[in-house]
Amino acid sequence: MSPAKKSTTRKRAATSPRKQTGAKSKTTARKSTAKRSSAAKTSSARKSSTSRSSTHKSTTAPRAAPLAEYNRKRDFSRTKEPEGRVPEKTGKQLQFVIQKHAASHLHYDFRLELDGVMKSWAVPKGPSLDPAVRRLAMEVEDHPISYNTFEGTIPAGEYGGGTVMLWDRGTYEAEDGGGVESLRRGYEKGDLKITMHGKRLRGSWVLVRMSRPGRPQWLLIKHRDETADPSRDITAEHTTSVVTRRTMESIAAGKGGARIWRSNR
Repeated sequence: MSPAKKSTTRKRAATSPRKQTGAKSKTTARKSTAKRSSAAKTSSARKSSTSRSSTHKSTTAPRAAPLAEYNRKRDFSRTKEPEGRVPEKTGKQLQFVIQKHAASHLHYDFRLELDGVMKSWAVPKGPSLDPAVRRLAMEVEDHPISYNTFEGTIPAGEYGGGTVMLWDRGTYEAEDGGGVESLRRGYEKGDLKITMHGKRLRGSWVLVRMSRPGRPQWLLIKHRDETADPSRDITAEHTTSVVTRRTMESIAAGKGGARIWRSNR
């Protein structure tokens, strides 16, 4: 081999490692840059997610306290009605009460105990034993359990002014035997199926919430069972108090020891 060729070969051999080292260095630099870019994007995404989460939490409206609306409508320095409080302990069986209420319009207040309050609906025509009949039930504010014993007169011009009768009362349970959890699910879903054990209303019933704007509107329907009877008008049959046997007129006149509650908005 000529001296010139040997010299060229030695130069190539000498420069080859440096080229390889440079290539490796560039590759490493690119990988490092890619990693830093990826890390920066991940950090940015996390911050964005945290920011969105924080914004979502801050804009979520707080849930109203139990019986807040009931208390807001009443001035307890002037009214003898019980203040709306959720009791620490309740009975083993859930209570229901139906109060016939001659306010601006005659209706029946249908109340079911659930989670320490009485879920309440105003039923203009009252309950029907006919499964083919659907009674409108307007949901109103929750009432305290202590309201269940009231029978008397709320003076005219005040909130709910008129005569109130204890028309029926007793206990109730979930139709499927699932207890309170089943009742909660039914209420939230708008398909509340119950079994009533009252002095006048018994058997299986359902409250179905309708999809309408404004205050929730439900339908009260009697299920087809041995206690259903299309031939009977239960509200016409029973016109006296289930507790005192008084008529609405007797209660309004204050006969039989009726109490008068003063309620103010």
